Amino acid sequence: MTSDVILVLVIGTALAFDFTNGFHDTANVVATSISTGAARPQVAIAVASLLNFVGAFISISVAATVANDVVNAAAITPTIVFAGLIGAIAWNLVTWYFGLPSSSSHALIGSVIGVGLANQLMAPSGQAAAGVQWGAAIGVLKGLIFSPIAGFILAALLLLILKFLVRNKTLYTAPEGKKPPPLWIRSILVLTCTSVSFAHGGNDGQKGMGLIMLILIGVAPTAFALNRTIPESSTPGFLKVSEQASQVFKTHSAGQAAVDPSAARHLVDDALNRKDVVQPQVFAALSVITDDIRNQVKSYGAIRHVPAAQTTNMRNDMYLADSAVTAIGKEKGAVSGPEASTLKSYKSALEKGTRFIPTWVKVSVAIALGLGTMVGWKRIVKTVGERIGKTHLTYAQGAASEIVAAGTIGLAEAYGLPVSTTHILSSGVAGTMAANGSGLQWGTVKALGAAWVLTLPAAITISACLFYIFRHLF
Repeated sequence: MTSDVILVLVIGTALAFDFTNGFHDTANVVATSISTGAARPQVAIAVASLLNFVGAFISISVAATVANDVVNAAAITPTIVFAGLIGAIAWNLVTWYFGLPSSSSHALIGSVIGVGLANQLMAPSGQAAAGVQWGAAIGVLKGLIFSPIAGFILAALLLLILKFLVRNKTLYTAPEGKKPPPLWIRSILVLTCTSVSFAHGGNDGQKGMGLIMLILIGVAPTAFALNRTIPESSTPGFLKVSEQASQVFKTHSAGQAAVDPSAARHLVDDALNRKDVVQPQVFAALSVITDDIRNQVKSYGAIRHVPAAQTTNMRNDMYLADSAVTAIGKEKGAVSGPEASTLKSYKSALEKGTRFIPTWVKVSVAIALGLGTMVGWKRIVKTVGERIGKTHLTYAQGAASEIVAAGTIGLAEAYGLPVSTTHILSSGVAGTMAANGSGLQWGTVKALGAAWVLTLPAAITISACLFYIFRHLF
């Protein structure tokens, strides 16, 4: 098999994951609107598909987290990505078959961690390998774990606030058979459903984009490791802000002697792992790395002209400097106000060169997510609408759950964190049932809790085992 065929196969598998994500996770998005009769299934699915498509284009912050932060993208191989994807798809299909609103986000991040960990453990002694970047991975895991708790509490509080402020009894009743709710209630539920769909596309759609970029960066770094669409006219600006950033680093180096670029990279990487970046020797090393990046870009004339042989090294240096600047920015008083502004501009310039998503990737993922939304929704909708509480979902409960889900997902996206639409929404429904005194169907709640707890370790284990098998077969 040629490298092109392998690349197409792995990208096709990534789009297959997005397809399963569409019919698995998006079913939760439309569950409240369909269960309450606010919209016919065909209409709700069509609107959710469209908003998922649109939402996938709004930013690339979550995609950048998946593509750059969880594992070392520079050493990614098709086997690593393929094993991770098959593991995530397998868990999605199993939980969908049993009607469990399990998280595609948990499955994906768990699978990526699993293959990264397996690859690291299987590497020969002394040989570097793509492994888990635990600092970033733990931050992502915190968002995945705590967002459902936030969903439960916030949805419960919002329902109680609605009951206090809006006294219309119709809002707090369950639908009567297939009779649609009044127009004003239907409008609210359709609006909240579309909001969650848009937020879901922005968060989950970006996970698929991040996956494909992870593949492209690892398998075809010459074309995709650096953003070669940046115009040459931006080079003077990049050189200027790089020189200013280097001067900031030298100012805080306290006269530390410069080291060679290789030693500087090791020193900064070690400091990032220790979370101890604000040190004179680290600033001195950052000055060396920044000057090296600047001199290379200046000699080639633009980032787009960096030779193939230097692409991976250049990207690694830019990503290392970006990570260090981010860490410095989190330390209060590490640099002055004007210096912080300079480093912020430098960080932005670095990210323009390393964090980008080609339009064809965005379109492919958005289409796969939208198509997936159109099938397989019934199992999950029935669970969310009828099996979490002892009574049927009311209009207010559906609206409260979706408002909280849209807000939580949108906030997570602003911080570049992948979160679970499934768990936030289903836990929000459970929260409204508890606040309403409706009672919970503990069999379903236990199954949801088990899926929440087991998805990460199951995805890690499945993908690690698949990687072990694939590595020996291929």
